[in-house]
Amino acid sequence: MTARTIGYIVGSISSTSINRRLARALERLAPEDVTLVEIPIRDLPHYSPDHDADFPQVARDFKQGIADVDGVVIVTPEYSRSIPGVLKNALDWSSRPYGQNSFNGKPTAVIGTSGGAIGTALAQQHLKAVLSHFNAPTLGQPEGFIQSTPGLFTEEGEVTDEATAAFLRGYLDAFTALVDRYAEKAKVTV
Repeated sequence: MTARTIGYIVGSISSTSINRRLARALERLAPEDVTLVEIPIRDLPHYSPDHDADFPQVARDFKQGIADVDGVVIVTPEYSRSIPGVLKNALDWSSRPYGQNSFNGKPTAVIGTSGGAIGTALAQQHLKAVLSHFNAPTLGQPEGFIQSTPGLFTEEGEVTDEATAAFLRGYLDAFTALVDRYAEKAKVTV
């Protein structure tokens, strides 16, 4: 098997984010041949086309982080029935300047957790619409709507419920298979 590096973006910058705990859980549960690395969004300034001629270094680093990985998992909360503004801002940076969309052809997956029973379903629906516009091949199944109950994820990313841990391992296996399919297609077309 080929070693793969998968980046993850946490759509919350909260110091107490349960989605960051979910991201840590994914890191811990990743298959042996998969390394998960964070692509941080916290320090990105507000996007403006005024930056297109000269991107700030933090935005160049963000775009390079996406370029350097085999696929990206976006772990997002749901704010006001959609994606958080900070995540939308990061996506705007990723698609600019025009013609330099970082997600074009990049295998991507979406997952999230919340205290509600439907997890982050509406945010994920909106996010998948954006990723479709970006031409990012996105994992369709399984969908990752995780209801976070108190203690489900520890600060270190341990999952305390074996059924949830098994689901997350299966989710990562499905995404890794998507990443592999696109890697094989890239080999064939080169």
